[in-house]
Amino acid sequence: QVQFVESGGGLVQAGGSLRLSCVASVSTFSINAMAWYRQAPGKQRELVASISSGGSTNYVDSVKGRFTISRDNAKNTVFLQMNSLKPEDTAVYYCNDRSRVRGGVAYWGQGTQVTVYS
Repeated sequence: QVQFVESGGGLVQAGGSLRLSCVASVSTFSINAMAWYRQAPGKQRELVASISSGGSTNYVDSVKGRFTISRDNAKNTVFLQMNSLKPEDTAVYYCNDRSRVRGGVAYWGQGTQVTVYS
């Protein structure tokens, strides 16, 4: 079972920045699309950003221009740089193999809590 460990969350004032990290239990060279998801209290988990093996990225409209996803396959790590944070970005953030999520066979880690206060 592929596992992911997220870190880097915290409490930050609106307008601030955080950098999230996600380390995979397998080589990310073997994973095509990696993605960050988030789940706010009382809401469904949503896809925030994804990155293909070739480096192509996609973002949900609400974070475009503020968040940047990147990957370092040599370190089996995916990053999410979050700038200009807003209170509505408050959520638990998770990373995963996008194909596994689509296939309904993803194993979810603990995630990392991001709380943005105004």
